[in-house]
Amino acid sequence: MNGASFSPTLIEAERLIARGEHKKAHELCLRALGETPNDPQAFFVLGVIANENGAYAKAAELFEKAAPYLPDNARLHAQHARALAFLHRAEAARAAAERASAAAPEDALTLDTIGVVLSRAGMHAEALDFFARATAKAPHAAAFHLNLAASQQFSGHFHEAETSYRRAYALDPKLERALSAIPHLRKQTRDDNLIAELRAAFAAAGDNLERRLHLGHALSKSLEDIGAYQESLEVLRDAKGGGVRFLAPAAQRDQAVFVAAARITAAPQRAGHPSEEPIFIVGLPRTGTTLTDRILSSHPDIFSAGELGAFALVVKRMTQTTSRFVLDAEALDKAAALDPAELGEAYLGATRPRTGHTARFIDKMPLNFFYAGLIHRALPRARIICLRRNPMDSCLSNYRQLLGIGGSSYDYTFDLASTARYYAAFDRLVAHWRQTLPATHFTEVWYEDLVRDLEPNARRLVEFTGLPWDARCLDFHENTAPVATASSVQVRRPLYTNALNRWRFYGDALTPLGAALQAEGIEVEG
Repeated sequence: MNGASFSPTLIEAERLIARGEHKKAHELCLRALGETPNDPQAFFVLGVIANENGAYAKAAELFEKAAPYLPDNARLHAQHARALAFLHRAEAARAAAERASAAAPEDALTLDTIGVVLSRAGMHAEALDFFARATAKAPHAAAFHLNLAASQQFSGHFHEAETSYRRAYALDPKLERALSAIPHLRKQTRDDNLIAELRAAFAAAGDNLERRLHLGHALSKSLEDIGAYQESLEVLRDAKGGGVRFLAPAAQRDQAVFVAAARITAAPQRAGHPSEEPIFIVGLPRTGTTLTDRILSSHPDIFSAGELGAFALVVKRMTQTTSRFVLDAEALDKAAALDPAELGEAYLGATRPRTGHTARFIDKMPLNFFYAGLIHRALPRARIICLRRNPMDSCLSNYRQLLGIGGSSYDYTFDLASTARYYAAFDRLVAHWRQTLPATHFTEVWYEDLVRDLEPNARRLVEFTGLPWDARCLDFHENTAPVATASSVQVRRPLYTNALNRWRFYGDALTPLGAALQAEGIEVEG
């Protein structure tokens, strides 16, 4: 361990933490503080306990007390970085991770923790080294191999990722996330698939919603790959059944957010921030947002910062609403009274230091479509590109992708009918933005147009950003930057058209979806 040696009492407390006996560990720390008030080592161990229990604000406070006395303690800085990352304090988390790295960590847990923090910050290439070192030092730790695999996948090393996922699952057969990740790395075939293993694991998942969702989506994807479309849909319905309880509260919450977003129409009394750096790529998930990001970020003057979430977090912080959700109707309503320039400046500051090195940067958080009006107020020179896709394919792609697990902004995907209603609300909100935002700074692009006729649409998008054309935008699949989305595999391939009208493969099984869309006034192809 870097820094001063721990007392026997605190060493025992750490052993208890490793066994999950947090209450006993907490009691030992209090005993240590009774013997030596303000013992920084006790504060550190208490911070670890707080981290393990999700009390990240308390953990950060404890680590900050201990840090001046343990400046070279890599474990402390790594755990502090973890707490800060979960508190969405990205810049502070990155700085703490750098302090941990500078302290020359040797133990596997600290190396893995640094990797997790860097990965959450979108620094996947940098995270790879820490995960690799963690697995080398603790080759039998399944969770470390799982983290390495995810980082390898995001970085485009798919063969290595499959090897690491398989290693993680072999070490811990209860780690279904490793098994469920493998089918998403490549197309499954009738002769080479994990369908039998996935069926068995899915059957054994019981009523555990998280396990059923991970395994069910992987099994469904595998069945779709071999052409068993109806069974694929049946598996998804079965897997998602436990999430039905989230539908009613989600629908109520989503409706309030859509209505609040559309209320932002009047021009602000004060000017926004003058920066034209940001390009916001928004839309429903799985509708071409990552493809558009890769096309534009292949331009040398455009940097992809990934799905930042920074705008929503800044709005939440500045409005100080009490809801546990970052995106809520109250925050949108209160945000209308914020100083636009201050909001714009706060957002830009929250993106640093990842941004600011190129003429433009991309924020590819899809749900920023809710904030389009606020974005234009705060950053009137920013560009907003909204992705559209065939309604049936949009709903199917949202339904068949695991986007969240209960209590999230994606609870609408637990049911096809609720997905159809969400699409219709999205369609109405985009129409509102089309009417109220200037075409010079808000535009729509259809996924089908991009795929069928890439060059003219790519040229239009680059022109929309205000930059000169660069032919490298046509070679987006050669872009080596990491991709931490469900499209991490697809966007590294040359353009393909087999995802167009995917819904037709399901035949009559999707008739109810078409009917639900039509009931919402959405035109559906015959």
